[in-house]
Amino acid sequence: MGHVMDGALDKKYQRLQDDLRAMDSVLVAFSAGVDSTLLLKVASDVLGDRVLGVTGVSDSLPEEEKNEAGDLARWMGARHRYIDTEEIHNAQYMENNPRRCYHCRNELYTQMKQVVQQEGAAFICEGSIVDDVDDFRPGMLAIREHEVRSPLKDAGFTKADVRTLSEHLSLPNADKPSLACLSSRFPYGDHITVEALNQVGQAEAFIRTLGIKQFRVRHHKNLARIEVDPHDLPTIIDHHDDIVSHLKTLGYTYITLDLEGYRAGAMNEVLKKREPAITEPLLSIQQMDSN
Repeated sequence: MGHVMDGALDKKYQRLQDDLRAMDSVLVAFSAGVDSTLLLKVASDVLGDRVLGVTGVSDSLPEEEKNEAGDLARWMGARHRYIDTEEIHNAQYMENNPRRCYHCRNELYTQMKQVVQQEGAAFICEGSIVDDVDDFRPGMLAIREHEVRSPLKDAGFTKADVRTLSEHLSLPNADKPSLACLSSRFPYGDHITVEALNQVGQAEAFIRTLGIKQFRVRHHKNLARIEVDPHDLPTIIDHHDDIVSHLKTLGYTYITLDLEGYRAGAMNEVLKKREPAITEPLLSIQQMDSN
């Protein structure tokens, strides 16, 4: 066991276990991120074989994340299945408007409902937490429409809680940085293509070999904008020749370093400034969901 938990977190952990036990059988949308890993682990501990982790596979999922999902499921002894999702064949997804994440989640839960019928599971669960309520997350609408349960959020888990409990349970990815699908690297309105997804995926895979964990390569057509935490700036500078050379072989003409650094949801910043009409209806849905 890792870190000792305080009383408040222990109560949340107990609530999470009780809620999952009451569901009796579940499918867990499993991305290999720290939140869904914790959810699958606790669900598996409580319900055993009445749990199945389901990972949606498409061109927007980095190959290393796909592989890690399988590795983590095997490590914890949880049942696990990959399913193909077809969001890249949805024109509304590929045109990359601010509701893109809705179309992705809608496709995932639609496919998972077919697995529900095969498995006879009672509920679909996903790994949203309390912190997600205040961010711009159109996928929340799909969660409501498909009546997907969010046990971590319902039990009051924050990101800090997730990491502390993950360490307590000795989960191997307890300190894993937050990730998002590769489509989040594109500015809203820039059309997404399979080729561009592969391009940005390969660019990030290369930068990851330098030992940098928390970063993004933002894709602006022929320009790559690299966001890293400030303490990683020296590493980027030290390897700038290799980075420029490699990213140019991938098809980028310009390779830039964002001096503002890494920030989650950076592509949403423009929405808050320019498009309240787009964000407000979706934000109100999230606020309803948190009440």
